[in-house]
Amino acid sequence: MNKNNNLSIVIQGGGQSKRMGTSKTCVDFLGKPLIWRSIDRLLDIASEFIITTNETEKLGFLSELVESGKVKLVKDINETRGALPGICTAFTAASCDYVALIACDMVFPSPNLIRAELEALKNNDVDMAIPITTNGYEPFHGVYKRDTCLKAANDAFKAGQSRANSWFENVKVFEFDAEMVNKAEPRGGCFINVNTPAELKDAEEKAKSGYFNQH
Repeated sequence: MNKNNNLSIVIQGGGQSKRMGTSKTCVDFLGKPLIWRSIDRLLDIASEFIITTNETEKLGFLSELVESGKVKLVKDINETRGALPGICTAFTAASCDYVALIACDMVFPSPNLIRAELEALKNNDVDMAIPITTNGYEPFHGVYKRDTCLKAANDAFKAGQSRANSWFENVKVFEFDAEMVNKAEPRGGCFINVNTPAELKDAEEKAKSGYFNQH
């Protein structure tokens, strides 16, 4: 782990996984629980590594990392489940000034992109650095200033909002466009996530074939 980054990496694993039919953190991906994809790629760049989950009993395979203090498991602080409540939990749990949010079902999360976003966040008068694609923002591969974003996210949740980006208009946003993303992570694939068994199978085939040169 990198204690000098002042960066909490929070893997959002508190979803209900309805379309997958089982916990996405634990579903098998190339012979290992899917959550290992994020741990293997991102643990070394984190000052603090957190997994938000309401299924701690299913994550016994992480006991060594948890007991050593390298990984922290945190339950949702709100009874309401969803993207925005999960974000509020992540910011509340984090102790570093900067927080990277990553979805647990991303199979190619990019440390290079997170580093680039963190640098942009530190070097500009903004509250968050986040990728933007033709589909809109990718909030679960962005980096945020904890204090300002915690307040904005909590305010949105208290106002009855539920979408992950419902509070973005109230903070200063640095947008990582396609060119910036490609420069940081030319191998691509960092936004691929798996919501269904079919998507999981497709992602496994891509990984095995070296499609993104990240196998």
